[in-house]
Amino acid sequence: MTLTTVLPQDDALARKNIVLVHGAWADGSSWARIIPSLQAKGYHVVAVQNPLTSLEDDVAATRQAIARLDGPVLLVGHSWGGVVITQAGDDPKVAGLVYVAAWVPDEGQTMKDLAKDYPPSPAGPEFRPDGAGFLTLSRQGMHQHFVQDLPPGDRELVYATQGPWAAKNFETKVSRVAWKTKPSWNIVAADDHMIHPDQQRFQARRMKATTIEVKSGHAPMLSEPDKVAAFILQAAGQATAQPKAAVTGNE
Repeated sequence: MTLTTVLPQDDALARKNIVLVHGAWADGSSWARIIPSLQAKGYHVVAVQNPLTSLEDDVAATRQAIARLDGPVLLVGHSWGGVVITQAGDDPKVAGLVYVAAWVPDEGQTMKDLAKDYPPSPAGPEFRPDGAGFLTLSRQGMHQHFVQDLPPGDRELVYATQGPWAAKNFETKVSRVAWKTKPSWNIVAADDHMIHPDQQRFQARRMKATTIEVKSGHAPMLSEPDKVAAFILQAAGQATAQPKAAVTGNE
């Protein structure tokens, strides 16, 4: 299931596609504050509704969204969505990748591998297992660590619309790495409590991404929508279907 905006079907618009991929404890509505800005510039925007059940399932949902579009696609991922676009971004339609406060693994890496060299997230004690292998985030975790820079009413809305996320995803390895061959952009959230900002900076350097920092919590597309939308539009204007020079090795 996707949240899709239908625009007039002419060739120009058909070639201007942006696919937004949300992360854990979220849904497609997490992009609601930037979608109008992207549409106003003539882009066809699709917000994928990830099932959050596994990497394979979320990649499949993203690939389905890409397949329905005509022309090149800019693929944007937030948080866990960064893992998804890393795997799904090898689709030939994908012209570029934008990571927003995201996890950016290398081949064979897991989220657990990425986080091991950084202080643990203070939100860890606020994960709530449901007995079926899924995690939700407590109200306190949402308010203090996920969207701590939003007004209380907005925090409650994010808490209410969160999607349970399969705990096994922490240890799922990525087998394909699109950022090694596709142009990439990265937004570091400087006040992020979920993914350490230094981890985000390391990932950006490793993939040689065009990068900005915003002073926000883990969801800058909600707390700093104008900055995030402008950066995505910049990436959309610069991305081409031509691969970048392959990125090899680690820092």
